[in-house]
Amino acid sequence: MVRFVTASAVAFALAASLARVAAAPSEPMLPPQPAVRPAGIPADAVMVSPCIATMGEHWANLKDLPLGPIYGVWQGKPVFTEMMVSVKQLQQGFSYANIHALPGYTIDHIDFEYEPNGHQGFAVPHYDLHAYYVSPAVQATICPHGIPDSAMKPMNR
Repeated sequence: MVRFVTASAVAFALAASLARVAAAPSEPMLPPQPAVRPAGIPADAVMVSPCIATMGEHWANLKDLPLGPIYGVWQGKPVFTEMMVSVKQLQQGFSYANIHALPGYTIDHIDFEYEPNGHQGFAVPHYDLHAYYVSPAVQATICPHGIPDSAMKPMNR
């Protein structure tokens, strides 16, 4: 449930940005952009969401939304690349050859999560693929006061 709320929050932010862009293409309503661009993020990407706990800010080229790639950034450095793939695309034989990390980074782990009901911004059954450049231990410390990330499981006490 928490994962759904987080995915919905991110998707809502992305959808709101896209809706604003469609309404006023010359002046998209995006979160305030940082003064310094994160190293390694493609030049055509802009910040599309605030910091999400365990994920960071989300950056993307607006024309690539909602499928991606979407990039997570924390403290000015990339922490993941995300893509979304619909169930329909997979059934039709979707392939994505040559998946690789951003230049200068290596993939530490990959999460491939099913969203059976979709979420705002991509409201069809789909999979979210996150290729993280940081360990799960580091990932757990990202943006501790940001929007909660539903991927974090409660600790057993």
